[in-house]
Order: sequence, then structure tokens, then C-alpha cells
Amino acid sequence: MFKNTDLTKTDLYAILVGIFCAGLIISNIIASKTFEFFWITLPCGVIIFPLIYIVNDVLAECYGFKKARRAIYLGFFMNLIAVICYNVTMFLPAPAYFTGDGAFHTVLGSTLRLLVASFAAYLIGSLINAKLMVYLKGKYENKLFFRCISSTFAGEGMDALIFITIGFLGTMPVSALLTMIVAQALFKTAYEVVVYPLTRHVIHNVKDLKDY
Repeated sequence: MFKNTDLTKTDLYAILVGIFCAGLIISNIIASKTFEFFWITLPCGVIIFPLIYIVNDVLAECYGFKKARRAIYLGFFMNLIAVICYNVTMFLPAPAYFTGDGAFHTVLGSTLRLLVASFAAYLIGSLINAKLMVYLKGKYENKLFFRCISSTFAGEGMDALIFITIGFLGTMPVSALLTMIVAQALFKTAYEVVVYPLTRHVIHNVKDLKDY
């Protein structure tokens, strides 16, 4: 994949962190909307959030926990900056001819509750995923599939539990809430299972790159 390029591991780290941060910001914009998947209701963030965990796996596997954690913290602060910019923009008065102010507020004006839910879920879930990925590497060096899926399931499970509980508790029946938590964790983990060949391919190619 990267053999015919001049990319180094350092170059690729910057690219992966960029994808990681962009994916996080996108997911938090679309997370406030839910959709029906057969009989299950899921937040639209599941469309892109698995990509964040896949990149998280690559970062943890190829660069170690400290650099993965650095990317997680950077993603957190970039998302915080984005949210601050959204709110400043919504506060500024719109000219009389601008008719899209209501729609703008609807899309970008997430409630404080959802923001707290997404920030807490992302930070804790991502750190668990990265930490477990590195921890399992010390015990099961040659079992990449097991490590990727196990770490993702743990991270996604905690992410779903925190986000959905904080974000939607009291807005729907508890049974629906529990179904949504389990379904989201399984959906995202299944996504990683499907794209695992690509994850493995990227990891193996990144490991073959020069450091600088």
C-alpha cells in the first residue's frame, strides 16, 4: 500500500491523526440524529465512528499507547474547539436576508447533554480501546484479529454505555435504551470484523515503513 511512496511512519502518523480528528468532529455533528436499523434505533454517529476505532487500533498497534493517547487528547480538544466555534457562530446575529439560521442551529446546536455524553464516551472508550490493544499485544503478539476485535468491543461497549445513558436516559423506555446500547456496540464491532482485512493490511504496511 505504501511501498511506492516516500511516506515514513512519522508522516503517516500525522495523516492518521488528521483522519482520527476529522472523523470525531463529523461523528459528533451527526450523532444527535437517530435512525431505524430494522427494529433497532441507532445514533447516526455509528456510520463513521467505527472508522475512528479502526484508526485507534492502527495507532496503538504501530505507535504504542503514548502516541495513541496523544491523538485521542488532540481529537478531544479539536472537537472542543469546533463546538466553541459552532456556539460563537450561532450567537452572532444573522443578516435579515439569511433564512437558514434555524436549520443551522438545529444541525450544530447540540444540547449540552449530548456534548457531555459524546465527550465522556469518546475519551473513555478510546483510551480503553488503545490501552487494551497494547496490553493484549504483550500477551497475544501473533493474534492481531483477537486483539483488534476485543479492544474494539470493550471500547465501543463502554462508549455506547456512556453516550446513550447520558444522552438519552429519560427520553425513551429503559428496555429501548438497553437495546440501543447493546445494538450500537455490536454494530460497531461487526463493522470492524468486516473491515478487519483492511485494518490488518494497513498495520502490516505501516510496520514496514521507515521511522523517519
